[in-house]
Amino acid sequence: MHRLFKSLILTYKNSPLAIREQAALSSEETVLLLRQLKDYTEAQDVLILSTCNRTEIYYAARHPLDEDIIKLLAITRNIEDAAEFNKYFYKIHDHQEAMQHLFDVAMGLEAQVVGDMQITNQVKRAYQASADEDMAGPFLHRLMHTIFFTNKRVVQETAFRDGAASVSYAASELVKDLATELVNPKVLLIGLGEIGADVCKNLGDTENSRLQVTIVNRTQKKADALASLYQFQTRPFSKVYEAINEADIIVSSVSMPQPLITKKLLSESNLLSYKYFIDLSVPRSVEAAIEEIPGALVYNIDEIKNKANKALQRRLEAVPQVQAIIAEAISGMKEWAQEMAVSPTIHRLKNVLEQIRQEEIARHLKNVSDKEAKHIDKITKGMMQKIIKLPVLQLKAACKRGEAETLIDVLNDLFDLEKQAAKK
Repeated sequence: MHRLFKSLILTYKNSPLAIREQAALSSEETVLLLRQLKDYTEAQDVLILSTCNRTEIYYAARHPLDEDIIKLLAITRNIEDAAEFNKYFYKIHDHQEAMQHLFDVAMGLEAQVVGDMQITNQVKRAYQASADEDMAGPFLHRLMHTIFFTNKRVVQETAFRDGAASVSYAASELVKDLATELVNPKVLLIGLGEIGADVCKNLGDTENSRLQVTIVNRTQKKADALASLYQFQTRPFSKVYEAINEADIIVSSVSMPQPLITKKLLSESNLLSYKYFIDLSVPRSVEAAIEEIPGALVYNIDEIKNKANKALQRRLEAVPQVQAIIAEAISGMKEWAQEMAVSPTIHRLKNVLEQIRQEEIARHLKNVSDKEAKHIDKITKGMMQKIIKLPVLQLKAACKRGEAETLIDVLNDLFDLEKQAAKK
């Protein structure tokens, strides 16, 4: 299967949000699709990666299974027109290209925000699901562990994962930094537009369980949906000022013609500790004059953007280093795959020589003592190992030169390996 890797790609680059939403798989649906692929197709080494920006299915098969896989995906997601849905998928049938794409995705090179740090955990979860459903074979196991080792090198050797490179991620990182100074940090998220929803998701994905997050949004249904997903709390928009008074960190991304949070409003509150405001709105929803009140600190969107832009620039400068590390990893995978291709020949050659050794020992050891028999067995095993050493080394060297098939044919003819294998 090492030469048969393929992929189906649906991302923000080749499909609108409405299509990506239809294709997005929950954890339960991912497991269901893995089981359907196992039961109804020949696909092996299957990996299903589904996030807000992409749904990608990687698999190994002798022939493309694109239509079958997309039909099963459509059934899983209750999509009526699978043929129309099929048009949005980019198909990769070349083994090297499919493998390269997975490396690029896993490292964050294909992310909307270059170097996205969340993708690593998403890939790990996808791999875990494949392993749990027994859909990961030797090739996928080797590939994924190579990817994780490559990611480790990228983190340790480059600046590619340094800093928060998107406004929403930078804002959520600032929230976590500010929360370290607080005993029981209460975070209020006001507004669930694109940036606000991303901040909510980023905070929801964090392992910092100290955060007590409350959501306020004009559309209560959207607030309830995100809150239930991440075990957050909600307050109705009519209670927003009460929620502001109770919170330590307020992230506002609500769109209003006038500031929602003003100096006059806050002056009526008796601040006993610092209250932090992160304003991600344009126009601003937090009045700048608030900072004139002792204990109130405001971070505006320009400050957050500046921090994100600097981080993004460092990441972009590190891209060539990341690509070089990936190239090394793929080269190593190629060598491993080539050695895997010749391993059956090596195994058969060893079996043939061992059979000859056993037959000759059986003919000549009828009248020798047990001690002598053990001594002869040890000597002949050593001889066989030395005899086979050179062909094995030559085969591995031929792999690196891309000439293994010629040597395999020679060994098959010399020792009649195919015939010997058929006897087994």
